[in-house]
Amino acid sequence: MLISARVHYACLAMLELAARQSEDSPVALREISDRHGVPGPFLVQIFRSLRSAGWVQSVRGNQGGYRLLVDPDQIRLLDIAEVMGCQEASHRKTGKLSPAEVMLQQLWDEATDASRAVLANVRLSELAQRCRGGEESMFYI
Repeated sequence: MLISARVHYACLAMLELAARQSEDSPVALREISDRHGVPGPFLVQIFRSLRSAGWVQSVRGNQGGYRLLVDPDQIRLLDIAEVMGCQEASHRKTGKLSPAEVMLQQLWDEATDASRAVLANVRLSELAQRCRGGEESMFYI
């Protein structure tokens, strides 16, 4: 499975919304862009897809932004990757395959299955909790 910049940025954005879900105010795209270095126009495209999936709500106005509509425990990283159009890491060739090509294709398929299994086992809520734990354990001198 190839994790594109689009998938990576979508996961960062969803993680930001999940971490700030208890706040009353929506999260502005500029805040996400500044905090994670995501180009603004790219983030707009990503949020269109997330809104189409029914996961986020846009709030208009001066204090506008986005809110998470679903429980972060219901969203797996695999779900985000699929909504963003994550592509499988494979090279399919038609016709007669050499033994080496068959072996490599089997390996690519195993790698894809393994990466899908990892992403399917991580929920957005778990990742948000891990991030909160990491911030609380940091200290500054």
